[in-house]
Amino acid sequence: MATNFLAHEKIWFDKFKYDDAERQFYERMNGPVAGSSRQSSGPGASSGPGGDHSELATRIASLEVENQSLRGVVQGLQQAVSKLEARLSALEKSSPTHRAAAPQTQHVSPMRQVEPPAGKAATAAEDDEDDAIDLFGSDDEEDKEAARLREERLRQYAEKKAGRPALVAKSSILLDVKPWDDETDMAQLEACVRSIQLDGLTWGGSKLVPVGYGIRKLQIQCVVEDDKVGTDLLEEEITKFEEHVQSVDIAAFNKI
Repeated sequence: MATNFLAHEKIWFDKFKYDDAERQFYERMNGPVAGSSRQSSGPGASSGPGGDHSELATRIASLEVENQSLRGVVQGLQQAVSKLEARLSALEKSSPTHRAAAPQTQHVSPMRQVEPPAGKAATAAEDDEDDAIDLFGSDDEEDKEAARLREERLRQYAEKKAGRPALVAKSSILLDVKPWDDETDMAQLEACVRSIQLDGLTWGGSKLVPVGYGIRKLQIQCVVEDDKVGTDLLEEEITKFEEHVQSVDIAAFNKI
């Protein structure tokens, strides 16, 4: 009867196997739990609620330590910020801009009234009289004096400039005077050219330059004042001697 009773009794003798299988299943699903020190060492090893509570206590202790360290860091930062704010406010108060912007108040005691001295009252009266004087009249006088000095200097400059000799623009011209043929008297031709006398005309040196076939031309230098004598006038005067002169050319022209 006892044997039959035990045969029909439902007792979970191999529960540790199912516990180990369940633990391995969740470890494969979620990974091994950190800090777990459970190992299957035989049929007597099993995971109980005591191991889970110890692991949870360890994690809570570590979180508390970390929280305390973070609180210390935050308190240090708050102290540093407060120090910076105090220093900034001190610098702003000591800056000249803040001093100029700060209103200056004067405390006057209502119990005692200070009467101004008689000398200061007289000075205030004199200042009022000075304010009544028209100050624009002095500016007008200064402007008139400046205008008179300017006109005097301009007059002196004009007189000084008028006393200087005016610069005369002059030019140096080299003329080529060609005869008709080799039988032309070149001495007579030069005499005819030099006989031309004009205001602002000065004749210089001359020479005979061979042209070809026994013909020579007269090359003569002259200096003229630009305002009085021009090249067209010179050519016109020289070509009037038609018996000796065939043509006149300007070989060189330079300003002096």
